[in-house]
Amino acid sequence: MTVKRKQIKLEPASQKEKEVERIWAPWRIEYIEMEKPEGCIFCGKPKEKSDELNYLLYRGQKNFVMLNAYPYNPGHLLIAPYRHISSLEELTDEELDEHFRLVRRSLKLLREVFNPGGFNLGVNMGKVAGGGISEHVHTHLVPRWQGDTSFMAALADTKIIPEALSKTYKKLKGKF
Repeated sequence: MTVKRKQIKLEPASQKEKEVERIWAPWRIEYIEMEKPEGCIFCGKPKEKSDELNYLLYRGQKNFVMLNAYPYNPGHLLIAPYRHISSLEELTDEELDEHFRLVRRSLKLLREVFNPGGFNLGVNMGKVAGGGISEHVHTHLVPRWQGDTSFMAALADTKIIPEALSKTYKKLKGKF
C-alpha cells in the first residue's frame, strides 16, 4: 500500500510545525476511474456461480473469501458477508463469528502459501473512511513483504504485482 512517502509541514492552530506523512498508491487510479458495474459486486459475484472467473476462493455459510481484482499485493483478499449491509455493527453474531474466523483462517493460509513478513488488515466503513464499495462491509487482508514498494512505484507511478491473479487463485483455491 505504501508507495511514495513525502514529508510535508503543516501549521496547526497552535502555530507549531507538525510533520504529516503522505502515502501514494497511484496504480489504484485504474480502479478509481473505471466505470463501475451496476449493483454491488459483493452481492452479484457469489450469485454468478463463476468462482474461478470471479476469483471466489471460499464460500462459507454467511461469508465468502475472494481475491481483490485490483490488489495492492499478491494475495490481497476480501472477506464479505453475503448479506448486503454497510457496517460491522449490523452483522449478526453468526455472521460476525464466521467473518473473523475466515480472517484468521485466511491469515494462516497466506502465511503458509506466501510467507509474507506482515499484513495490513482493514475495514473501510463509509466513503469518507476510504471505502470504494462502502455499501457492503468487507475486510481487506493485504500480505506485506520488506521492500514491496519498489523504486518503480516511487519513480514511475507504477506498482509491480509480480504474480497474475489466476496464478494466485490456483495457489489458494481449495486450501480453505
